[in-house]
Amino acid sequence: MPRPAPARPAAPSRRPEALLGWMELLSDPIRLRALRALEPRELSVLELREVLALPQSTVSRHLKTLSDAGWLSARREGTQSLYGWAAELAPGARKLWQLARAESDGWAVVRADAVRLRAVRARRDEAQRFFAGAAGAWDGLRARVYGRGVAAEALLALVPPGWTVADLGCGTGAVAAELAPRVRRVIAVDRSAAMLRAARRRTARFDNVELHEADLAALPLEDGGCDAALLVLVLAYLDDPAPALAEAVRVLRPGGRLVILDAARHQDEALRRRMGQAHPGFEPDALAALVRRAGAAGVTARALPPEPGARGPGLVACTGERPARP
Repeated sequence: MPRPAPARPAAPSRRPEALLGWMELLSDPIRLRALRALEPRELSVLELREVLALPQSTVSRHLKTLSDAGWLSARREGTQSLYGWAAELAPGARKLWQLARAESDGWAVVRADAVRLRAVRARRDEAQRFFAGAAGAWDGLRARVYGRGVAAEALLALVPPGWTVADLGCGTGAVAAELAPRVRRVIAVDRSAAMLRAARRRTARFDNVELHEADLAALPLEDGGCDAALLVLVLAYLDDPAPALAEAVRVLRPGGRLVILDAARHQDEALRRRMGQAHPGFEPDALAALVRRAGAAGVTARALPPEPGARGPGLVACTGERPARP
């Protein structure tokens, strides 16, 4: 008598452990909120942190869980990772998600996430439009508003020829090109691909300039690898300058110098919009307090008068250093 054919194993989507795994995954409200935020469009860890209003470590942990389970995929853009939904998801998992999504529509925390998500998307789109459109005219615009000697204050705080200098938020590379003949190495970082294309053309003749496309809150630089870090007309473009300042301090060697030059606090809303700024400059004391909270020591800040012929507000210069190791 012939033996009966062995039973076929259940398809992965029909196995009890698959369903139970999906249910466990969606039982955590943070993971459910993250999936909702990522469903329309991919986000970076920093953007998702802002949407969920949670610490970066918490967001990263849940992203790893969702990625390991095959619900999310990640890709590199510059030095940051962008997360989005995986291209392929089991039909059963998709059905369960649709149910979970519908049942969570009325949550107050989900509505708050949606408001923050719209703000994050709007800022990203606005910044991309501004910098893509402004790259060609940026130098002239900046000179009209702040004067043509805008980088001089930063350069005077540096100059030892053996130094490695980080030009953070380098824009079109004007400061990097001024620094390159004077120092050993310039590491220029900007998030805008359009700005970096202009910077690459401007610094092409220098073999000691390297360019990186990256978020200033997640620099692709080693800890303590720079003698100085510059932030020239950068912080007013950041919704939250604190992470960028902390990163700037981190990449300095002990005793390394941090030099900041930015717009003085002003009330010209039309100028703020025209310049694409997130907020209208800084008072010296407020900027110094931000830099101290980022971990810098020996911080000083002072107001600078506008250059003759400049049409915008004055500037604020702030310096500090990374504390020496105990």
